[in-house]
Amino acid sequence: MTMHQHLLTQNGFVRQDDLTYPFEERGLQFGDGIYEVIRVYEGTYYLINEHVERLYRSAEAIKLTVPYEKKKMYHYLNELLQVNDVKGDAKVYLQITRGSAARDHVFPEKPEPNLYAYVKDLPRPKSFLESGVSTITQPDVRWDWCYIKSLNLLPNVLAKQTAREHDCFEAILHKEGEVTECSSSNAYLVKDGKVYTHPAKKNILHGCVRMRVEQFCRQLNIDFIEEPFQVEDIHEADEIFLSSSTAEVMPIVSVDGKSIAGGTPGVITRKLQQAYEEDAGLTAGSSIFSSNTHA
Repeated sequence: MTMHQHLLTQNGFVRQDDLTYPFEERGLQFGDGIYEVIRVYEGTYYLINEHVERLYRSAEAIKLTVPYEKKKMYHYLNELLQVNDVKGDAKVYLQITRGSAARDHVFPEKPEPNLYAYVKDLPRPKSFLESGVSTITQPDVRWDWCYIKSLNLLPNVLAKQTAREHDCFEAILHKEGEVTECSSSNAYLVKDGKVYTHPAKKNILHGCVRMRVEQFCRQLNIDFIEEPFQVEDIHEADEIFLSSSTAEVMPIVSVDGKSIAGGTPGVITRKLQQAYEEDAGLTAGSSIFSSNTHA
């Protein structure tokens, strides 16, 4: 992925090589910060309102002051795409920490938050979207406040790495057998034409695409049921899929080495993928449905 040269900071725009922070930085030393990953299609943000709103909710939850008011944040995020002349598909990573200060668990008396946001080109994962992906299950050992999109991601990193070591795309997390979500995405089970997913409580991240999946289900007259399912239910499912800003609506065709419903993406997952593409305003040339093979 190519990274664009101009970054947004709390002090305006700088070039990538000019961004530096003292080594005593609270994001580095404590994970004391928050972040967002925002999808860009053909030079235009997708779900930017949802991401910005969640950013400010996360900031409030950890008593962090965002350097910019929302109106100015929108302005600078749009300018970030403009100064980098972004025309294609990309992602924006935005991070805010409590700032640089002498290492102490207690907040600095006058915290000055550090902010940076950058753009990386990111094509759609079309081959995975078309064929589906393999996953594994892993215990969910994260903290209880996963609704905050914080920098404290070590359990997620370890779960994702374990998935990679098993040649899998993702790790489906569970607490004593009850599926919560994945290491970096939300998880869904389809049974008898109904979509099941964990309720949006504090122990999962309230995904921006997850909110859209719920909306798509309502529009398509598909029951969207916020009810936990068990690991043991997975191999009896008609379909399994996940969602995130970079994975979109991703079919899961194998879990723990066993195929799901014959190892092919299901009808409801395909309908939700198509609804996603329409909602994101993707053109025929970038659609996985352009050949009508999944229509």
